[in-house]
Amino acid sequence: MRITINEELRKYIDPLTDGEHAMLERSLLAEGCRDALVLWGETLIDGHNRYDICRKHGIAFNTVQNDSFEAIEQVMLWMIDNQLSRRSVTDFQRGMLALRKKELLAAAQPIAAPGSQSAPADVLPAAPVSVKTSRKDVAQIAGVSSHTIAQIEKIQKTATPELIDAVRVGAISIGAAAAVASLASGEQVAAVAGGKKELRQVARQVRQAKAPLKPVLAQAARSEQADAAAQTGEVAALKATIVALNAENRALKENVALLAAALEQARQAA
Repeated sequence: MRITINEELRKYIDPLTDGEHAMLERSLLAEGCRDALVLWGETLIDGHNRYDICRKHGIAFNTVQNDSFEAIEQVMLWMIDNQLSRRSVTDFQRGMLALRKKELLAAAQPIAAPGSQSAPADVLPAAPVSVKTSRKDVAQIAGVSSHTIAQIEKIQKTATPELIDAVRVGAISIGAAAAVASLASGEQVAAVAGGKKELRQVARQVRQAKAPLKPVLAQAARSEQADAAAQTGEVAALKATIVALNAENRALKENVALLAAALEQARQAA
């Protein structure tokens, strides 16, 4: 039997930790490979870790075919959904898988089966794919919050491979990893090399460094508002003073006019 490993597809399967690999290996040695490997033609699309262990120890296995796919992008989507359906997948893994699905959907074009009027259920959707790529949609796919997806996006964009591996194996939480990911690459690598305790300490320091900014910014905003209010009050007071001075000026002019009229009458009487 010929089985082909497509490395482009294999990247959609997160590697097992040493502990997870050892546990799977013990299970296969004790019970055999009970679940069939899934093939698309000759290409393996489910069961990569079991296949490797079975080949290493000469353990027999069965295969089943899934020929419902028209293109490799459909296989990728199926593999992602297959991983997301497993309870053992962590929130970080779920978020990363959902983001990969977002990228595929954003770039995909609807593909219908030959001779059919519409695509089957497991083929790329015929509706515009852009409607399913917002952060909220990705969060729903992953089964996590939009805030968690935002943190995972930050990790995906700025974290070093070492930091990504650390959060993948649970050495650091998603939130802490997002904080550490804001540091320079060298600082991230050094933090990971220091182990769990060092990672958590660095994440705490990053958060503490950012924390004072919030009250400072809030105080600055309050000060600006107070200054604006004070300036508004000063302007209003000046306007009121101008109105009063104008009224006083008019009254003086009226008094001057009355005095002038009185003097004219006195002059004429004399």
